[in-house]
Amino acid sequence: MRLDLFSDVADLTAAIVDIESVSGAEEPLADAVEEALRALPHLAVERDGNNVIARTDLGRPERVVLAGHLDTVPLNGNLPSRMEGDRLYGCGTTDMKSGVAVALRLAATVTEPTRDITYVFYECEEIEAERNGLRRLAATRPELLAGDFAVLMEPTGAHIEGGCQGTMRIEVTAKGERAHSARAWMGSNAIHTAGQILDILRAYEPTRPVVDGLEYHEGLNAVFVQGGVAGNVIPDECVVTVNYRFAPDKSLAEAEAYLREVFEGFDVKVTDAASAARPGLTHPAAAAFVESVASGGTEVRAKLGWTDVARFSELGVPAVNYGPGEPTLAHTKDEYVEMPLIADCETRMRTWLC
Repeated sequence: MRLDLFSDVADLTAAIVDIESVSGAEEPLADAVEEALRALPHLAVERDGNNVIARTDLGRPERVVLAGHLDTVPLNGNLPSRMEGDRLYGCGTTDMKSGVAVALRLAATVTEPTRDITYVFYECEEIEAERNGLRRLAATRPELLAGDFAVLMEPTGAHIEGGCQGTMRIEVTAKGERAHSARAWMGSNAIHTAGQILDILRAYEPTRPVVDGLEYHEGLNAVFVQGGVAGNVIPDECVVTVNYRFAPDKSLAEAEAYLREVFEGFDVKVTDAASAARPGLTHPAAAAFVESVASGGTEVRAKLGWTDVARFSELGVPAVNYGPGEPTLAHTKDEYVEMPLIADCETRMRTWLC
């Protein structure tokens, strides 16, 4: 399974898609990527598990990082890939092997970039965070991710999406007292009390903070409700799990403090959290990227969701999401990518780097 990085980017995308790489089984694709990159004399290549890192070292005043994950969600009868008109169908076409193909083409053909470039192709993005290859590199080899600016080749429909939202899940607990349901007045119904939590959520009006010129749309929603003991028992506890999606103007500590204020009077327990990432569009390297890539009507918008740009943000590297895939098609059986968008992304990125 060899990859021809000098082939047309559409053909290269199809070849990458046809190398199955469900999360945890990326080795064949990582092997093919490593072999192709090691054949390029202008790049220094390292392998870390199923992460492949390639770097130029030309002494340029700036270094940028182009990153993309190699894994996909499980197959759903959608391999091998197939062409229908200008659309390439198959698992991972939009999320995000088309973006990986663009980065690999640039790695092969941009031999004298105006900025030094680090290419990062990593494993296990689609599963639990503990196995994420970019997370491991950030913890063990942060020097490999160092740069002035980063582009994560996530599907954005060829628009620039700055930063990302943070996410926090909490359990809000309403307390009561058990009693026989025939003598309910002797107890206190926690499920009834939980109605106050739902009232707070119904009354919540999402804020729309503007960060670095981009408008984010926050969200606060119940995603689970758990309560009840038996069919004849007044419950003494009801737990509402709430997911908070917050803009990058808040830290994790600030997001937690806000939620504790919103649900004052109830027990609040944080069960999961991931930091937001500022787009950093005022940084000179980021501004140059936007000026180059966004010419011709490409929209610049906030990323409404969480992506691995947050890992770069934690390392002090401003980052954006930019890739040819359509995000609403990710993980679907009929996932596809528009071939003209792949070529357009490659052209715009090449203009920026050259």
